[in-house]
Amino acid sequence: MDDRALMEDLLLVTKGACDLYMHGTIESSTPTVQTTFTDSLNDALTMQAAIYKAMEQRGWYKTEVAEASKVQQTYNKFTTNQPWS
Repeated sequence: MDDRALMEDLLLVTKGACDLYMHGTIESSTPTVQTTFTDSLNDALTMQAAIYKAMEQRGWYKTEVAEASKVQQTYNKFTTNQPWS
């Protein structure tokens, strides 16, 4: 397994952990449990960001800049006619 494949696997596992910790946080029944999940989520997010940055620096994870008009269009889609608006 080469370095790129290894880092891709690490990124996927870390994203999965973030998802689990996030759900644990919102489903927690006590403040202590919620704090534990929140702390774990923050640690996993920090790890995910470091892996992503390392991959991006090596050219292994490329992103595109979103057009401002598309960002505004998406924003409008989710903010108009909402019950909380």
